[in-house]
Amino acid sequence: MDFIWIFFAFICGLAAKTISLPPSIGFLIAGFALNMAGYQADNTLATLSHLGITLMLFTIGLKLNVKSLFKREIWLTSTLHTIAWLVLSVILIKFITFAALSYFGNLEIFTTSIIAFALSFSSTVCVIKLLEENGEMRTRHGKLAIGILVIQDIVAVTFLVVATGKLPSIWAFSLLLLFIVKPLINRIVSNVGHGELIPLMGFFISLGSYELFELINIKGDLGALLIGMFLSSHPKASEINKSLMSFKDLFLIGFFISIGFSAIPTIEMLGLAALLVMFIPIKFGLFFLLLCLLQIRCRTAYLSALALSNFSEFGLIVAAISTRNDWLTKEWLVILALAVALSFVITNVLYRFAHPLFAKYQTFFHQFERKQALAEDVFCQPKQAPIVIVGMGRVGMGAYNAIKEHGDKIAWGLDVEPEKINWLSGQGIDAYCGDAEDILFWERVDLADLELVLLALPNVKDSMSITELLKSAGYKGKIAAIARFDDEREQLQKFGIDQVFNFYNEAGVGFAEESMAMIAK
Repeated sequence: MDFIWIFFAFICGLAAKTISLPPSIGFLIAGFALNMAGYQADNTLATLSHLGITLMLFTIGLKLNVKSLFKREIWLTSTLHTIAWLVLSVILIKFITFAALSYFGNLEIFTTSIIAFALSFSSTVCVIKLLEENGEMRTRHGKLAIGILVIQDIVAVTFLVVATGKLPSIWAFSLLLLFIVKPLINRIVSNVGHGELIPLMGFFISLGSYELFELINIKGDLGALLIGMFLSSHPKASEINKSLMSFKDLFLIGFFISIGFSAIPTIEMLGLAALLVMFIPIKFGLFFLLLCLLQIRCRTAYLSALALSNFSEFGLIVAAISTRNDWLTKEWLVILALAVALSFVITNVLYRFAHPLFAKYQTFFHQFERKQALAEDVFCQPKQAPIVIVGMGRVGMGAYNAIKEHGDKIAWGLDVEPEKINWLSGQGIDAYCGDAEDILFWERVDLADLELVLLALPNVKDSMSITELLKSAGYKGKIAAIARFDDEREQLQKFGIDQVFNFYNEAGVGFAEESMAMIAK
């Protein structure tokens, strides 16, 4: 049975990738195909799904800045969106009941509210996979979307506590001791080295925190998220996250397949699920308008809203609990499962065209942008510095220091993380915060002052996207980029980038040249 799942997942995932769709869509299809073929889900699949979600929430916490959750554009957007969505959805669903469609005909206001609430969440799994596949986890819109998702997850967990009547234990207060023993925890994490103990420690902490929170009657997934946030400031947080990346992606395949095992749908149920999916433009519009009202740039608001325009796996959990409590019929669980699956497909397909669509209709979206932007979205271009380095990671820092040897203030760095920019500025580095994947950013920059753009980014798609935006904005200078593999190098050169350096080859060349210089003296 396990091999059958792997076989179907691989074939369907490969088929989806072949037609330029995310593999996760193929995994969804594999689940429904297995279910219709008569196979039954067992504990193995449930365990994989459970592990995938726990690891995903833990890794989100590792990359999350806790202070960002208290920003108005995150907590207020999430709160107002939930309220507005509930009001509008209840009105629309009640309006549909007048048509006397099956399963809609006899819905009471309480049942209608449960359905609307279940559909109010956006999918953490879908959005994170979407951002990761497009290399946008660290972008402004990516961080906004993740922050809103975390607030939604907290709301969902609160509902689970109320709905199940499972109040936290008095021992929950003992979690405060974690702050006392944090120095000891940090020391243990620092001493695990860089080998196989890193992913093992990640498993131990994420699954251990899950069990710890379950012991005190708090949802274990929330525990994994909070412990990840607890460790996010540790220097090894990024390394732990990278070591768990492949495991998380593998286990999440179980989650996508398990959705297909929720039930065998009928044509009628599929039609009703498609009707609910038609509510998604409302979700997008609410997110976009609220973010614009809170002074977020229109492109950032557009991309965040588009990523969040789907239904959530938490909606299925809400529906399952409501079914057990006789608030919903079992048929509604199937309909909602289908609506969630369809929303995943729609979001993944639409997001492929997100940037071209914005470029085409930016005049329309721009009219919703507030004149006064937030402080972190304001950019003041440095003068008399003809070289910009996009991405101030280790490669970007190395490039900056090498250029600096030829003269001060020749180059400046650009990165999307305000915290990193503050740290770099404290080190005396001329660095600025900005989203290089925003066409409006480059339109505000005086490109005539730039002679060379260095794309120190590990993701090929990011480099290609920025190159396209630079050319669209009228940039006439040179562009250089890095690549990890030879096929990526060829791909970037064919795309029109003037010079592409193979990351590993250039490291070897530099190592050899500096080593030879020692014996030449």
